Amino acid sequence: MSSYQTEEEQVEAIKKWWKDNGKSVIGGVVLGLAVVGGGKGWLEYQRVQAENASANFEGFSQAAFSGDLETAEQRGKTLLDEYKGSAYAMFAAFELAQLHYQAGDKDKARVNLQWVLDNARQEAISQLAKIRLARLMLDMEAYDDAARLTANPAEDAYQGEFLSIQGEVKLAQGDWEAARAAFARALEIGVSNPSLIRMKLMELGG
Repeated sequence: MSSYQTEEEQVEAIKKWWKDNGKSVIGGVVLGLAVVGGGKGWLEYQRVQAENASANFEGFSQAAFSGDLETAEQRGKTLLDEYKGSAYAMFAAFELAQLHYQAGDKDKARVNLQWVLDNARQEAISQLAKIRLARLMLDMEAYDDAARLTANPAEDAYQGEFLSIQGEVKLAQGDWEAARAAFARALEIGVSNPSLIRMKLMELGG
């Protein structure tokens, strides 16, 4: 799924930030709860949960990197089931989606991305999940689903990506005029793959 490349870079950037700052964020939250008056038992539980999630994610990442899909699925399931509120679970679901896609199981990839969309607490992660899921729907020729996922995009850094997918949907459905308009708007706003969008516009006579 070549269109995943730029989104993968964004996910990797978020993962790197979390790896560098996650412990201080967790520590800050625990300290904040202590100031508010949270019980020591609860604070200790939160700390242990965060450390366990981190350790599980390390094991998951090693399995995924080595191509051990079975182990990656097992460790990923633990993260999704037991630590679903953590950023580690989100990253694991993203990675599982890519692993399943590469293994030819698009339905499982769809389930993984939908899980992120349903459980993400950070807007950036939610937006990336929606973009990836929409691209996957395009790949699966589920054009109505792709259109639904990209309808009425917010005016933010991801708007151009959503518009470019709208253009792909319209192109696949044979609506060249609407495709040209969506691609042109995406290029105007800014998109991660401008050369590809320009090429599509040229092919459409734009």
